[in-house]
Amino acid sequence: MTTRSFRPAIVACVLVLASVSLALAHDLFLKPDAFFVAPNGTVSVTVLNGTFSTSEGSVTRDRLIDIAIVGPAGRTRADTSTWTDKGKTSHWNAKVGAAGTYALGASLKPRIIALAAKEFNAYLADDGLPDILEARKKNGELAKPSRERYSKHVKALVQSGDAHTPSYGTVLGYPAEIVPLNNPYETGKGTLRVKALVDGAPMAGQVVIAGGRTPKGGRLAEQTVRTDAQGIASIAVNASGTWYVKFIRMVKIPASAKDSVDYESKWATMTFAIR
Repeated sequence: MTTRSFRPAIVACVLVLASVSLALAHDLFLKPDAFFVAPNGTVSVTVLNGTFSTSEGSVTRDRLIDIAIVGPAGRTRADTSTWTDKGKTSHWNAKVGAAGTYALGASLKPRIIALAAKEFNAYLADDGLPDILEARKKNGELAKPSRERYSKHVKALVQSGDAHTPSYGTVLGYPAEIVPLNNPYETGKGTLRVKALVDGAPMAGQVVIAGGRTPKGGRLAEQTVRTDAQGIASIAVNASGTWYVKFIRMVKIPASAKDSVDYESKWATMTFAIR
């Protein structure tokens, strides 16, 4: 094969790999345009369904189970009309009140996805699910396709004014949730301790991933840690920028359950910023 004829093959291969990568990249993040806002202001939130920098599909309003705003005055359910979608991106305009640390949350209805074996295995390897991948290897199931029921539950922490309030750590009661145990807007750079909850219970040994972007748009080095026996993970918040913390809890559905899926996963993400 000549160099000239070989180049198109390389390009085709790269395009195929890129399309597979995009198909598997399906995190969900609430990413405020500004994490620091004035009291009684409006937070313009971009809903990224894909990666932390690019949305590959909008989240329509009918998929919402709950959208919540928690601040010094307590928790309110946001008006769903403030959630809009256009093209591949959704937006949410969330109103905050008095100065304090706010938690914005959204919980989505479950959906089902079917993946070929190779795609499913790659997704497990890339998205922090090594235990499920190891179980498939051990049980000789790497060649099996999958049907997965998944649901996504997301949160963003926003600082309004100078007051730091405990509302940041409110448990929203979502099927999967990251609960910060210290306020990153108060502690700044250092250690952020978070608890991983699924159906209200702490998840011991859960893989938790953290990363983000620098103020100039560069990538923050991604960290992968596991929770302790109490479901608590410690994240080294060692740089300024916009941060995410995420986990996926997946379980295999026993064949005896006669369910329509092989696996069920519950996703949680949380975003915040460090000046």
